[in-house]
Amino acid sequence: MIQLLNRVQDLLDSFRAIDFLAPLAMRLYLVPVLWMAGTKKLAHIDDTIAWFGNPDWGLGLPMPELLGWLASLTEAGGAVLLLVGLATRWISIPLMATMVVAAVTVHWQHGWAAIAETPESAQRLDAAVSLLQQHDNYEWLTGSGQFAILNNGIEFAATYFIMLLALFFIGGGRYLSLDYWIARRFRDR
Repeated sequence: MIQLLNRVQDLLDSFRAIDFLAPLAMRLYLVPVLWMAGTKKLAHIDDTIAWFGNPDWGLGLPMPELLGWLASLTEAGGAVLLLVGLATRWISIPLMATMVVAAVTVHWQHGWAAIAETPESAQRLDAAVSLLQQHDNYEWLTGSGQFAILNNGIEFAATYFIMLLALFFIGGGRYLSLDYWIARRFRDR
């Protein structure tokens, strides 16, 4: 029995030859998320700054101009760096900070779930679908997917934070990241 378990463990260990796929997958998953968030903020930077600073209908953050630009550039620039695997561990730090700020200021009050799955949200969704079907817009509006009631909880921000935390510890991965090739060329080990 021990011999069989050792063979199975050896088989599992052989997959370490392709362990670079995990950080690559995390990087590539995060790229469009961060790119969309950052470029949207940059495209509407005045609105972003107003939202960051306004305590009545926004986040009420101090120094909204600085924080608006930092968040926008960190997300958009971080997406580019993660895409090519450059400074992966370094960019993970400000991106994790961005996720914490987003979770605490935007999502925390809505709980965990990103998409609401409560009886009340189901009633609202049914009512919205019924209205859309009555006015002949349902097929057009749902041609690219179905409607959902967004709860806006911390689920996505927490997930992205955990992925960035993993990238902080393991880096961009072997072979398919510039970090790997730069380290191989310039670092003494």
